[in-house]
Formats: sequence, C-alpha cells, structure tokens
Amino acid sequence: MDYVNSDLGRILKQQRITVPLTLQELAAESGVSSSHLGRIERGERFPSARILRKIAKPLGFNEDELFTLAGFLSPQTPGIAEEAGTRYASRQLDPYVARMLAEEPTEVQRAVIGVLSLLKSIAKGMTK
Repeated sequence: MDYVNSDLGRILKQQRITVPLTLQELAAESGVSSSHLGRIERGERFPSARILRKIAKPLGFNEDELFTLAGFLSPQTPGIAEEAGTRYASRQLDPYVARMLAEEPTEVQRAVIGVLSLLKSIAKGMTK
C-alpha cells in the first residue's frame, strides 16, 4: 500500500462517513461496486478518473476537487502566472484532455500526468 493511495482512500472514506453513506449506498448511487470502493478506501486500489467522476457527486465533491486530491490536477495557485510572466488561462487539464484521459487505464493516466508534470517543471525552469 503506498501513501498516495492510502491518503486518498482515507479522505474518501471520511467524506463518505460524513455525508453519511454506507459503502452499499455509495455503490448504488455511483454505479461502482462496493467491493471496489472498499479496496479504494483501504488504499489497495487507486481510482481511475472514470471512477472519480462517478463518486464525486454522491460524496459531495465537485470533480475538480476530487481530481486534485487524487493528483490528476494541480492545485490552483493564484499569482503564479503573473510571477512567471506568462498567461495561463488555467492550471488544470483541458476538459477535452481530461475526458479523453478518463477513458484510459489507470497506468496510462498516471504516465500522462507524470509527463505533463515534467513538462510544467521544464517550462517553469525556462521562465526564470
């Protein structure tokens, strides 16, 4: 079990309990099996973007919040665009890219997010 999976799972479980929903109720509302949701909460599985989309609303999250918690999106940091001297409309994935990425397996999603993070770091270094 790695820390990212465990932390996200703990957050999702706490939110589910706070709402309050049982695993079975969340499964019924989201269309994701209760056994899969349990594995996510225990940190045994990392949810794909497709799964995150399904559970966001029943848990009271908007998709961007959940995608940020899962590491699919960068947290919004005000003022960075101005400091870097560039104009970024948003520090998030383009909605089209996010939709297309959601259709890919988790391993591909992680690889793409990793590459995008690397490119952002390189770009940030070039603007200094």
